[in-house]
Amino acid sequence: MLKTFTRTLLLGAGTLLLTSHAAFSQFVLSAEIRPRAELRNGFKTVRTSADKPAFFVEQRSRLSANYTHDKLQMRMTVQDIRIWGSTSQVYKSDPSLFNVYEAYGEYRFLPRFSVRVGRQALEYDNARFFGSLDWAQQGRSHDAVKFVYADSTGFAVHAGASFNQPYFSEPTKLFDTYYTGIDNYKTMQYVWLHKDWSNAKVSGLFSNDGRQRTTDSTTYYRQTYGVVAEQKLGSTVLGGEFYYQAGANLAGRKIRAYLAAFNATFTTKLTPLTLGVDYLSGSDARDSRDRAFVPLYGTNHAFYGHMDYFYVSNPHGQNGRTAGLLDAYLKTSFKLSPKANLLAHAHLFESPATVYRTANSDEKLGSRLGEELDLLLNVNVSPEFNLKTGYSHMLATSSLDALKNRPAGKSSNEWAWVMLTFKPVLFQH
Repeated sequence: MLKTFTRTLLLGAGTLLLTSHAAFSQFVLSAEIRPRAELRNGFKTVRTSADKPAFFVEQRSRLSANYTHDKLQMRMTVQDIRIWGSTSQVYKSDPSLFNVYEAYGEYRFLPRFSVRVGRQALEYDNARFFGSLDWAQQGRSHDAVKFVYADSTGFAVHAGASFNQPYFSEPTKLFDTYYTGIDNYKTMQYVWLHKDWSNAKVSGLFSNDGRQRTTDSTTYYRQTYGVVAEQKLGSTVLGGEFYYQAGANLAGRKIRAYLAAFNATFTTKLTPLTLGVDYLSGSDARDSRDRAFVPLYGTNHAFYGHMDYFYVSNPHGQNGRTAGLLDAYLKTSFKLSPKANLLAHAHLFESPATVYRTANSDEKLGSRLGEELDLLLNVNVSPEFNLKTGYSHMLATSSLDALKNRPAGKSSNEWAWVMLTFKPVLFQH
């Protein structure tokens, strides 16, 4: 299958190349090979004395073709995601993921207005709510239509919509639009407005997603309203965000949740320093209303600690609730050479919701969840080759054990990794 699809892509790329040569268009064929080795000993959840470290190598391989001509743009990216050793040396079946990450066409009807249709990544502002999730080898993309308006003053409006159905809809689906069995929204609409100034920028976001409950045909809708702003004051940069969620979850419970974040970046002689705090509201085991904010399509790995204890398809709560999070952090980056820098992040985590010894007990625990230190060395060896390596350490508390439903976990948890990225442009014309 991989060989067939790759040949198809290359054949299509060749056709586009011939067309581009005749019509003075641009064609770019690029590739990416990205293996990452990971040692996990308390990654995502606290380890116990019975747990042994995990080690594996996961690789992403992508081939992308991008074609532009006058008012038209087309892009296709295919990818193979596999764990080293997941197949025999000689095999006929392959458990790895091979799929289309991007496949869209875009047409510019007016100098300031265009429409993009197809499978595409959606990323806005700092990727808090909409992000491409590039850290995950598979990434995140949506099947959607997007309308784009942008002018020369720094003002932009994006509006998008999606309606999803299961793969077996055609040819057997003649009635109804029941959507189940896939962890995805059935329908989604959003509007993003943005304005840039010389020393500031601000964005507004509205999103409405509808998910269908598996037990019946009821679709529940959740609305998210957000504002993101940044202001430069000399050498200091101030940033702030506020999001509010309403509607209902799949259990039919009303949602009343919010996220508030603030950070300040200071320039020093040695290194920039960023101080900040993120507050995501949450529900405890007794809540009848859903007070847990969910950063639905964001790149959470960039915010709440590199060890992914929170929000990365990784629940932390009791009785099916999400406890929320208070994250106070300090981030910095040391420039080691023209090609290398060392990032250091320190996090202090607390729970906004009450934590009980067990979900059904009345014994309350403290709000402190733990502290995490993240170190990341980034080396741009060349424009086509990058090396990253990282180490993270989490000191967990009994409250975090309870939210993770882990018995007497170890307080000390660690994660180490090395990632190589080969990303050349194979052909450009």
